[in-house]
Amino acid sequence: MEENKTTNTPETTSENSSRDFKEVLANKHTQGMIISFMVVLVVVGLITLTGFVFFRPHEEIIVGQAEVEEVRISGKVPGRITEYLVEEGQMVHRGDTLVRIYSPEVLAKLEQAEAAKSAAQSLQRQADKGADGNIQNSVYELWQSAQVGLEVTRKSHERVKNLYEQGVISAQKFDEVEAKLHAMEAAERAAKSQYELSKRGLLSQDKATMQALVSRTDGLLNEVSAYLDENALTSPIDGMVTDIFPHRGELVGSGAPVMNIADTATIHVLFAIREDKLQNVARDTQLEAYVPALGNKRILLRVVKLKDMGAYAAWKATKPTGQIDVRTFRIKAVPTQPVAGLVAGMSVVLDDKKVK
Repeated sequence: MEENKTTNTPETTSENSSRDFKEVLANKHTQGMIISFMVVLVVVGLITLTGFVFFRPHEEIIVGQAEVEEVRISGKVPGRITEYLVEEGQMVHRGDTLVRIYSPEVLAKLEQAEAAKSAAQSLQRQADKGADGNIQNSVYELWQSAQVGLEVTRKSHERVKNLYEQGVISAQKFDEVEAKLHAMEAAERAAKSQYELSKRGLLSQDKATMQALVSRTDGLLNEVSAYLDENALTSPIDGMVTDIFPHRGELVGSGAPVMNIADTATIHVLFAIREDKLQNVARDTQLEAYVPALGNKRILLRVVKLKDMGAYAAWKATKPTGQIDVRTFRIKAVPTQPVAGLVAGMSVVLDDKKVK
């Protein structure tokens, strides 16, 4: 039996090669389509993920700022800064001397007040001492003269009275002599009164005037002394020096600010919150927050004040109907416990989901 043998002719070899090449091309085309489809799937997935990340509603984070109340230090009198006893950032206590101011005008007024008081006291001493000896002697002589005149007039009155009773003289003559007696009695009393006043000193109203003058100079001296105390300004509170304005050697006017002192005991946090976020916020509401500058330290705050920030802070509606303007409120909250390291200016982040 004869075996069938296939003889590869040039024509047969060419056909096989062409068929193999077509199969390779078909396989490559299929692989390209698969790769393209996978690339499209990856791009669609990336777009979907990007939209989910960037276009989904984000949870709103409310950031506030820590603040403190500040006391402005200023003097009552103008002068020149001669010495600062503190520096910015230093903690001070109530009553500590902060700065010294030299005011020559106050020193001049002090000298004037002391001179006025000395003069007033001299006048008062003269009023208390009374009139000098020469005046007293003159007044005494007048009184003695009045007494002698009164005695002579009394004797004349007695003689005229006897003659009148005997009918020798008229009633008119008797009335004239009696009137003269009354006048002499009044003159004698007046002279005696002047003599007694000269011994006691000036009249009581004059003494009161001198006393009032002394009291007035005392008040003026106390006022100038009070202004003199303003040459050394002291701290009215415990706190930290935050700002110093004029340099040493500069002139400052009356009431001009010299420095600021932060009252660290009044530290609080201010938030700006839209009214649509205030459903669970009211006075005494407790809020949880954290401070990024302190390593995201958690703190608890208590709301003490809510205040409308005004029309300028309102969120305007974007549609003509169906929406309303949303106003913004300033929320003041204080830590329920002292927070170490919390200073004015630090950011405080509030998570609105943590409202209790």
